[in-house]
Amino acid sequence: MVAPLKVGIAGLGTVGAEVVRLIETQARTLSARSGRAVRVVAVTARSKAKKRRIDLRGIDWVESPLALANDPRIDCFVELMGGSGEPALSAIEAALKSGKSVVTANKALIAKHGLRLAKAAEKHGGALNYEAAVGAAIPVIKTLREGLSGTGVNRVYGILNGTCNYILTRMEQEGLSFAECLKDAQRLGYAEANPSFDVDGHDTAQKLAILASLAFGTKVAQSAVYVEGISSIAPEDLRAAEELGYRVKLLGVAVRTSKGIEQRVHPTMVPKSSSIAQVMGVTNAVTIDGEGIPPITLVGPGAGGAATASAVVADIADVARGIRAKPFGRPVDRLRPTKKAPMERHEGGYYIRLMARDLPGTIAKIATRLAKEKISLESVMQRHPDGMEAANKTSPVPVILITYATSEDAVYRALEAVQRDKVISGRPQVIRIEKN
Repeated sequence: MVAPLKVGIAGLGTVGAEVVRLIETQARTLSARSGRAVRVVAVTARSKAKKRRIDLRGIDWVESPLALANDPRIDCFVELMGGSGEPALSAIEAALKSGKSVVTANKALIAKHGLRLAKAAEKHGGALNYEAAVGAAIPVIKTLREGLSGTGVNRVYGILNGTCNYILTRMEQEGLSFAECLKDAQRLGYAEANPSFDVDGHDTAQKLAILASLAFGTKVAQSAVYVEGISSIAPEDLRAAEELGYRVKLLGVAVRTSKGIEQRVHPTMVPKSSSIAQVMGVTNAVTIDGEGIPPITLVGPGAGGAATASAVVADIADVARGIRAKPFGRPVDRLRPTKKAPMERHEGGYYIRLMARDLPGTIAKIATRLAKEKISLESVMQRHPDGMEAANKTSPVPVILITYATSEDAVYRALEAVQRDKVISGRPQVIRIEKN
């Protein structure tokens, strides 16, 4: 009879407590699918006295994560404390060096120290599983690392942050401002008191760096990701997108180009007919474009205790089965270096919103500047806000331009020239367009 897999869990917050509960309630199913029983034998957390809605009787309490990682009674160390450094880093390294397998949901740690930890896993024979770090219940890590191991990937992109998707959804559907939606997201617990990590795009960037490594065989490098958040998005941008047949999403995009791997996070207009455009609220989605196959889109809950815990338990089940996949799909020494691709090299269509002075010749001057940079326009929309005709014809009016595919540096050179011409006021709004 195969001995049970003995699990130690560091961190008993919402996710950790749910993992303990799932392993208990799904014991028979886990045993049947894994070929052996899975048991939580020891745990640790910051407070032993904290009230938790789980039964810890029969489970040993260990004083520190490092002590738990070195505990000879456990086979699998599960890290659910979070943070890009200590104590998670030392504890995971200790567990791997002692030959144990590790399961974590810690995207920050994997994005920053994933290569270092993967080397330790390779050297000492344990697994390093982190499905819950990206997309929670969406099995995108396993899909890229194992399911598509025989398929070349050309592009991976998606909605990787539920907070931003919730805010953009509410702004679109209810015509609210970014500030109003953010405040409501904080009230509902979707956004932190300090929401900058989410709304400025850094959470998405960490996840994208991990996906890019798996998709393209490159070293994980969050510093190689161009990052732009959603705080500049206004209701008028969403109304214009609706009229033009688009929807605005914060996307993480990693794509193979002739000049290397381009990694970027920014608000994007996507066709309303696309799969990614249908993903609303706090839901996440990832699309993978592979050679010789139609795009694959994975959609599901990207956060939350139950969703994250389900991915953690699935990783534990793989350890119980004896699966030892390379953490990044191939040996660390075969991962290629990557560097930040200048966004001026990016080519695609653009949405541009200008506040133009309502004077004869203004549009002609703008068109001339765009033409000098060889930028062709797909459409131009100009409208007076309600009541402006009667109020003040010299006040700036919104002009919306949609370009055909062009380069980012050409767009910004043209806009700098337009600003020098003093025919617009304020800063132009620029949103990239992904046609498919």
